[in-house]
Amino acid sequence: MTESTVVHQLLGDKTYHIEFNGHLTNHAKHAVVALAGLGVDPLKIKAYYDGYAKMTSYGYGLEAPRPSKHEITEDNWQDFLGKRTSFSAYCDFFDQRLTELGLDGLLERYLPVLLPGWVGSFTHATIHLGWALDANSSWMTVEGLAYLAFSSVSCHPERSAPARSGELSVMDSLLHVAGVWEDDHDALEHWVQELLADTESGFAAGIHPELARSGLQYRIARLLEEGHPLIYATPSWVEDQDASVSFEQLYYAVTLLYLATPGDFVLLHLITALHAMEQIAEHLPADQRKDVVNAFWIGTLCIVFSGADFPTRTKLAALHAAFHDATDTGNPAVAQDWKHLVARAVEEDEEHNPKLVYVLRRVWERTGYRSIYRCAAGQFTATPELPKSFEEPPTD
Repeated sequence: MTESTVVHQLLGDKTYHIEFNGHLTNHAKHAVVALAGLGVDPLKIKAYYDGYAKMTSYGYGLEAPRPSKHEITEDNWQDFLGKRTSFSAYCDFFDQRLTELGLDGLLERYLPVLLPGWVGSFTHATIHLGWALDANSSWMTVEGLAYLAFSSVSCHPERSAPARSGELSVMDSLLHVAGVWEDDHDALEHWVQELLADTESGFAAGIHPELARSGLQYRIARLLEEGHPLIYATPSWVEDQDASVSFEQLYYAVTLLYLATPGDFVLLHLITALHAMEQIAEHLPADQRKDVVNAFWIGTLCIVFSGADFPTRTKLAALHAAFHDATDTGNPAVAQDWKHLVARAVEEDEEHNPKLVYVLRRVWERTGYRSIYRCAAGQFTATPELPKSFEEPPTD
């Protein structure tokens, strides 16, 4: 059986629900895309998929599809956004609309409503959709749209202030935000901690109770709901440069963030989600692509702020000085280094690591072999321990 046949069958599999043990995301298909992109033997990809289904790195197996409580139609599809209900019915709805509208018509019709919720399910719905588009899988694309609807938590791009001048690139903005945190760290940390402690207001704002069980997803949802002036002060580069330029700069910026805290499980998701957002933007009309960029920037700041910290401007500036013009051109050891990185990634039980290597090798190749991406690709993460809240049963 060829690799394309195995990958097509696995990405089209309907055996398992999109989540397990409450809100934990089924990552199996993301791993398939990454492993295939790294050139792994199809039988090994299939073995990984089957093994993940039996026992994930969190110590739980995948679950069968859940029955839907509602029928989803064109008239009511927005009524249940973020309600964590009727995933299978959303799949049925988007599958039918895909037949009627075609892929680009489907995305153009529904993504303007769904994209503000791209951080929901800790970016995994976006990853599911974007990586489906990367792999050209129709059914996984349908699942991704359904998951965006199921788990939506808006980052409220409508709050964006008019673009301000003075920040001509993503790095300008990253260093500006880091500088504000460095100068006023205690006050900002206190603000976040108070915000997160006020769970009554969080639930009153409509945050789903299951996210409180997560801890991480609740923190992010609370920041998304509250916002901060730093988050919505739109930098001029969002509007002034082509979205393709912004994506290249965003890859560099989020990779620099990751190197500032190497192996950080949360920051790694910014890299794999950015790959997804870029794939999504490429399927949208040109006039919608800057909206994708803006939503990603807002959501990124909310995710980082939710940890009540931010890498210092001093550290980011030092890393930027070291990496901004560093390339691997002419280095004969680089090919062997990537070979070792791929070999390590393929043997990882934690599927975020082959995803990291897959994305960063692609970016390394297309950006003139910038050293930052190879260095970051070797900073593997570990599966985090689940909080004590998981001793309680899911609220779904």
